[in-house]
Amino acid sequence: MVREIVIWPDPILKEVAQPVDRVDDGIRRLLDDMAETMYAADGVGLAAPQIAVKKRLIVIDTSPRQEGQTLIHLVNPEIVRGEGELTYTEGCLSIPGEAEDVDRFARVWVRALDRQGKPFELEAEGLLAVALQHETDHLNGTVFVDHLSSLKRELIRKRMKKLKAQRAAEPAAEVKTAARHESAL
Repeated sequence: MVREIVIWPDPILKEVAQPVDRVDDGIRRLLDDMAETMYAADGVGLAAPQIAVKKRLIVIDTSPRQEGQTLIHLVNPEIVRGEGELTYTEGCLSIPGEAEDVDRFARVWVRALDRQGKPFELEAEGLLAVALQHETDHLNGTVFVDHLSSLKRELIRKRMKKLKAQRAAEPAAEVKTAARHESAL
């Protein structure tokens, strides 16, 4: 099921997500919903707080932009090491239409549980390393704009507030249009 993506500066995006105690069918359904939501929004990663769920869950699939990758489910991910430097122009499904350069590790090592609850380790570089850091930030209450200057962050905040107001007004406009069409019948 495709879920609604929370738009920054929603307060839930500033909260630290809670660890998952047990990987069960409910968590697997949530991971499936997250993947479906990510694909529907044409993203490469999604963290549970982005759909208003305060759990330490991430889905990532960089395959459209990075050869040899597939969908990865991460439960309670932890970046255990990083090395090198990379500047990457990042966007975010919770900050639509915005992209800015962010400095990240070029390579990371991550520990997590898979969708069956089994531990695994992952070494990543390039876009996958960036996505792992970006999504792990979400679990810790950080969004990519927190890595920018306060001026850039404030300009983006204003644009997101305007976008949220427009989206909030859309259903009302659709209802009015539907009412007009019904009265014309």
